[in-house]
Formats: sequence, C-alpha cells, structure tokens
Amino acid sequence: MHPKPQHYAYNLDAALSCVVGIRSIVPRDAFSAETLGTEREGHGVVIRPDGLVLTIGYLVAEAETIWITMNDGRIFQGHVLAHDQPTGFGLVQVLAHVDFPSLKLGNSSGAEIGERVVVGGSGGRRNAIAARIIAKQEFAGAWEYLLEEAIFTAPAHPFWGGTALIGATGELIGVGSLQLQHEMRSGEVIDLNMMVPIDPLKPVLDDLVTLGRRPGPARPWLGIYVAKVGREVVISGLARRGPARRADLRAGDVVLAVGGEEVSDLASLFRRIWALGEAGVEVPLSVRRNGDTFEVRVASTDRRRLLKRPILH
Repeated sequence: MHPKPQHYAYNLDAALSCVVGIRSIVPRDAFSAETLGTEREGHGVVIRPDGLVLTIGYLVAEAETIWITMNDGRIFQGHVLAHDQPTGFGLVQVLAHVDFPSLKLGNSSGAEIGERVVVGGSGGRRNAIAARIIAKQEFAGAWEYLLEEAIFTAPAHPFWGGTALIGATGELIGVGSLQLQHEMRSGEVIDLNMMVPIDPLKPVLDDLVTLGRRPGPARPWLGIYVAKVGREVVISGLARRGPARRADLRAGDVVLAVGGEEVSDLASLFRRIWALGEAGVEVPLSVRRNGDTFEVRVASTDRRRLLKRPILH
C-alpha cells in the first residue's frame, strides 16, 4: 500500500519531505480537553518556506506547547496561529529562522473521483498510503460542522489526523480529518479517510495568518452534538458550558424545526441555524422530548470565546 516513486509524475520523496509530525500539549482546564484530551499527536504540512504548517485544527486547538518534527528528524517548537472552525483547519508557525521544504497548494475542486492520490504522514514513504479518491460530497459533522464538498479516499491511512492529501500533480489538495466506514454496492464495508479540501482555505489564508481568524462575524454556536436517526435529528450530547445546556436541552431530545422550518438532517439543521444571523442571535427550536413537543429559544454564542487563546512563550 506504500506509494512507489515510479508511479507518479512528480518527485514523490520531495513532496513527502514537507509532511511533519505534530505533538501538542493542552491545559487540563481547556474547553476542548474533555473531548480531545490534553496530549495530541498527528501530522501537518509545511506550505510556506518560512515554516507555516497547515494541519487539522483539533490537533492544536488551545495548545500551550507544540513540537514539530521535520522529515529529517529535526525538532522545533511551534506556535498556534489559527484554528478556523468553518473549515476545520489549523495553522502553526515553526519558531525557527530556517528555509523549509514546502508543498504548493493545489486545486481540490479539480480533483476527480478515481484519481490516484497519496495520503502522507510524517516519516516519508514508509508512513504514506497509495490511495484513490472514492467520493466527493457534502459532509456534516455532529459537532456543528459542515463541508460543502469533502473528499473521501481509500484505502484509509491508519493515523489520519493532519495527513497530506497529495494530488496527481504533486500539490496539496486536502488534509486528513477522520476515518469512516462505507458500505459498497457489493455489501463490502471499507474504511475511508475524510479529507478537508484545500480550496476553501485559500481566500482566508492570509487573514488567518495575520489576524488569527477569518474576517466577518462568527457563526452562531449552540454546543450540541447531533445524529440523524431515521428522518429525525437527535441531540446525542451537549458541550459543557454551552448555550444548549444552559437552555436545558438534553441528550435524546429530537430537534423538529428551526424558526418554524422543519429539519430532517444535520446539514439542514446547521444551515438554518447559521442563516438566522451571527453569533449571539437567539435560535428558536421546536423540540420533542418523551412524546411532548415544546418551543425553546437558545441564546447562541461564538465558540471561540470558550477556547484558550494561544500564548507565544
């Protein structure tokens, strides 16, 4: 399953040399520590020669200490620049005045189903998988997250977080986020990697680097985890200190409508919440609990207010 250089029209080893290891330490009282833990490990990709590293945000959210391991074994300290919640990307700056090998951003929208790709982890070819794009479609995550067109690849990389999705021309077209299971038409169940596509990052990259956030108001956030059960959207959990918990929503509640508009899946729920306005807006929900239906208004918030901000040591 490891890629072989002769199968690709670009310098495979040079591309993989841009993939780095990431280890982050997060305070125990951090908001994300309860769900993501205080010690996290994964991968990232150097996308600028000055040591700008792109990764998946959950690896570095609220991290107070970050270590970056280069492909040649050198280790540097890093500093979190941004965690962009709409895309899920994270950005880290390596704290060293060195010219690093970097991978050019490609065109994820132009990648085609069936295309041969490489999913690379830190450590070169021995930690890379020769894969293909299996699907490109909408993805809604239980944690109030939505991608218009995620990329799904197989076979799956076993250590997927922050891996580099390298396209046919040797450019970066996505970053690894999840491992999922998919049932083929034959009935066979296979493991897939869900990749966050690179194109949505491009318009906001400079703002994330200089400001630490994308321009414009934040989306309203309720602090719910939801699942689709049949044609219903069910709350499966609530974030501590989140608005939904304060509004006395509970696990097992069924969300029927937002602002009078019915919802039947995660994507429609999130879109209707976000369409109401920016963070802070009241979100009117119709909810069913134990056979009874009632209305509740949840005062949304900006999730970033609950997260610890990075400190440059």
